[in-house]
Amino acid sequence: MTKVAVIAHAGKTIGGGLEELRETLSRAGVMDPIWSEVPKSRLAPKRVRAALKDGAELIFVWGGDGMVQRCVDVLAGKGVPLAIVPAGTANLFASSLDLPQDIPEAVNIGLHGSERELDVGKINGERFTVMAGAGLDAQMIQDADGGLKDRFGRVAYIWTASKHLRGDPFKARIEVNGELWYKGKASCVLIGNIGSLFGGVEVFDNARPDDGLLELGVTNAEGIGQWARTMARTAIGNTSSSPFVQTTKAEKVEVELSRKVRYELDGGERTTVKHLKAKVEPRAITVRVPQGG
Repeated sequence: MTKVAVIAHAGKTIGGGLEELRETLSRAGVMDPIWSEVPKSRLAPKRVRAALKDGAELIFVWGGDGMVQRCVDVLAGKGVPLAIVPAGTANLFASSLDLPQDIPEAVNIGLHGSERELDVGKINGERFTVMAGAGLDAQMIQDADGGLKDRFGRVAYIWTASKHLRGDPFKARIEVNGELWYKGKASCVLIGNIGSLFGGVEVFDNARPDDGLLELGVTNAEGIGQWARTMARTAIGNTSSSPFVQTTKAEKVEVELSRKVRYELDGGERTTVKHLKAKVEPRAITVRVPQGG
């Protein structure tokens, strides 16, 4: 029997919660998993390292994108498969892999699903699975994390975004694979591993998490009018045609900003920076996905 570990965000829940997860694993023959619950996702990496040291051969992660990101930051390159039980607000990474918000189904996939090797991004020394960004999106996430996200879910992000649409842009100098790609005003810089955001809206066309490349986008949209036009193009899957957006693919990205700007990765806010350095780590993690996925 494979030695299974569970790393769970105690503040997240779906269905019958962690009690149902225990019972479902038990019925599947996993009687005594390495079990660890954390109150905050930032505490997860230490528990993942401990589980690996104890011989875990499969790690279930219970939580949202932020929890998955913290665990992947440790698991990348280790060769131990990851199984996800999506219990967060957005679950963008899980959704992109067709992983259900259903405990029995997620456990079955985790124990018996196909294995898929996927890329991760690494920015300023920390890995991510979905997207990292500086500017508007980071300000939006910072405000939503103040308790609104837990109360109102995805609506919290929309509400907080509206408060920042008139924010002052910054200047950005962006190099792609060592060559200058963009220089000018920017209100948001996004570096993605997948293409979709809330509701399946495609920010990056034809993005794949196993193509050995990151997605890069910069927008200089200002004010409600320009942002409305940009969002309209995004909603119909035609982001790259917006006059306020430039996109490309990259193995390495380096961003210099004219002032300190907050950044985020996988929905978790980080500090303010003037410099971002990102690269792709091809096929760095193995994830259990539905058969044929």
